[in-house]
Amino acid sequence: MLSRKDALSVRRARHLARAIVEHHFGTPPARLLHKGSGLTNFVFEVKHAQAELIVRLSDEPAKLGQYLKEQWASERARAAGVPTAEILEVGNEVVPHPYMIARRVRGAEATHHPREVDIVRQLGGLVRQIHGIQTHGFGRTFDWSSNTLSKYDTWPDYLTRGLRVEERIEALERMQILPVRSLRALRRTVHEIERWDRIPALNHTDLRLKNVIVDEAGQVAAIIDWEDCESNVAPIWDLAFALHDLGIDAKEAFVQGYGLRSDELMEMAPAMRAFNVLGYVPTLEAMAAARDDAGLDRYRARLAGALDLYSL
Repeated sequence: MLSRKDALSVRRARHLARAIVEHHFGTPPARLLHKGSGLTNFVFEVKHAQAELIVRLSDEPAKLGQYLKEQWASERARAAGVPTAEILEVGNEVVPHPYMIARRVRGAEATHHPREVDIVRQLGGLVRQIHGIQTHGFGRTFDWSSNTLSKYDTWPDYLTRGLRVEERIEALERMQILPVRSLRALRRTVHEIERWDRIPALNHTDLRLKNVIVDEAGQVAAIIDWEDCESNVAPIWDLAFALHDLGIDAKEAFVQGYGLRSDELMEMAPAMRAFNVLGYVPTLEAMAAARDDAGLDRYRARLAGALDLYSL
């Protein structure tokens, strides 16, 4: 159950969402349903005489930038033929908190849909369209923002200052997460990655099924939640994380939908593994700080390949 403090927070967020809708549409909503809260987001499903909406708001000021980025990316992806939710408004003027209003997309998360393989095959094709959207620079601050100091203009700069690749490798070595042979292989792969000279493109970065809305037949109605999108190398960056949570059949379907040949996939595989392993470092450091030795042992087994049952 919600604590009294949480209940009051939800109640206040509901009041603010109602005020946002009334300001922009002239009349209050007919229904406003709280759909859950993340760490910094409140989400409401809204029925209004003029439209069915989703309203998100946050008590974290920095969310305004993420909402603006999501609006920018959704518009670019939709213009490229990728179904996305139409974001009608982003702001913080009506209430003293960042908020976003989008048209509600009918359907449900693809997470438990029985046609998972068909869905991820569709998703692979849509991701290829996303990667056709050229961007500039690398990282989370790119074309959508007029900021300059937080942008990484070159790939080496992003790896060094943005991803902090060497620091992450040193952390893996310090915590003894990887066997020596794996650590050497990671360093070799990173050395090759550092020499890349590639044109960046839009990457969603979180293409899990929870961010895919489908209809009852399993047709993709929208790809949502673009607030963590990046300008990065494609398709390796997105695929490294998109394939992470899928079973082997779904992985193959995604790759087929994207249109990758087997030899292309084999060539990309070391870099995708490297990005996945490096992506675990913040979690591992938090475990080490909490002295979660059991958790670290589980990750040592995972990253040593104990759960890889498909290759020798």
